[in-house]
Amino acid sequence: MNALELINIGSNKLKMNSIKSFILDSEILLSKVLNKKREEVLVDLYQKIENNKILEFLEYIDRRASNEPIAYIIKQKEFWSKIFEVSNKTLIPRPETELMLEKLIRIYKKKTIRILDIGTGSGCILISLLSELKSSKGIGIDISSGALQIAKKNAKNMNVYENIKFQKKSLDSFFSQKFDLVVSNPPYIKSRDLKNLEDDIKLHEPKIALDGGNDGLDLIKKVIYKAKEILKANGRLALEINNEQVLQVSKILEKNNFRVEHIVNDYKDKIRSLISVLIK
Repeated sequence: MNALELINIGSNKLKMNSIKSFILDSEILLSKVLNKKREEVLVDLYQKIENNKILEFLEYIDRRASNEPIAYIIKQKEFWSKIFEVSNKTLIPRPETELMLEKLIRIYKKKTIRILDIGTGSGCILISLLSELKSSKGIGIDISSGALQIAKKNAKNMNVYENIKFQKKSLDSFFSQKFDLVVSNPPYIKSRDLKNLEDDIKLHEPKIALDGGNDGLDLIKKVIYKAKEILKANGRLALEINNEQVLQVSKILEKNNFRVEHIVNDYKDKIRSLISVLIK
């Protein structure tokens, strides 16, 4: 069997299972099996595929047909022009998060700062920041040992490990130092709304990183209270939120002496993150 035939078999199965990107996903999974770039596979569609590779590909297709995200199947996701390792212990990095990073890097370019990343997951936010802010240092905390293992691997792969400490800590933990910047993509989905998420997310991404409690604000409030306690004067809090939470979160920030400095929209022009300054 050749590559084109396999791609068609995979595409048809994914289409039958209502996977929207059925052709692209089939091509990506075959390129993963062959350990080649997708473009390399597409310029040689009549190459013969070994039986063991065929079986591996069909297994991947079955997983994708059950709505397992591509990133978990191939164990990686591109973010900030880098390839991050991911697993079902971490959220999959979203391209919208890069928009917040762009703003932060413009703010802190050529400065040396200390960063805390709350709920670091794969480490993609903190690692990407420190890959640009070369002389800065950061701490990434998470309550998931599995996520921290992935984050450490990614930091080593991106050559920023010496500037980062990853710690298994909750928000209630004591911090002996003050930070210039706190970043967080906390769980912000209302518990009752989890059932409405797409199957890719609902069935496979870690619930602990999605569930924001009854009003979706449980963890957001905790992050704000903790940031107020550990930020330096005029330090910043960069927080990813749901577009529908903007007014509520803005009020909580104001009550805790934060002034919203930047509002970052996503690619659909919905508010995705708030960057605020602590006024002491």
